[in-house]
Amino acid sequence: MIGVVTTQDSRTLTLHLGHEELVIRQRYETLSIVNDVLIGVWFLVGSFLFFGESTTYAGTWLFVVGSIEMLVRPVIRLVRRVHLQRIHPDLPGVGDGGHDF
Repeated sequence: MIGVVTTQDSRTLTLHLGHEELVIRQRYETLSIVNDVLIGVWFLVGSFLFFGESTTYAGTWLFVVGSIEMLVRPVIRLVRRVHLQRIHPDLPGVGDGGHDF
């Protein structure tokens, strides 16, 4: 069973996977790292596909996907810096300029 729980600190995401839980802090930094890993995978696999003439078409598409993710990288950084947050005047420490990085 997979469940998602966010704590009162909205910057932490907890995924319950059976008896285990995966805690993700600093969402945007984590998303940026995952994006960078995927960029490396697409370009590496695409490079290998260019060795064979029959796989060049698939390799070209992986380079296109990697290039799109290179454009996603600055978008992630921009969203991290310009994060719209709801203000909760009743709760101390919530909406008072906390950062997710």
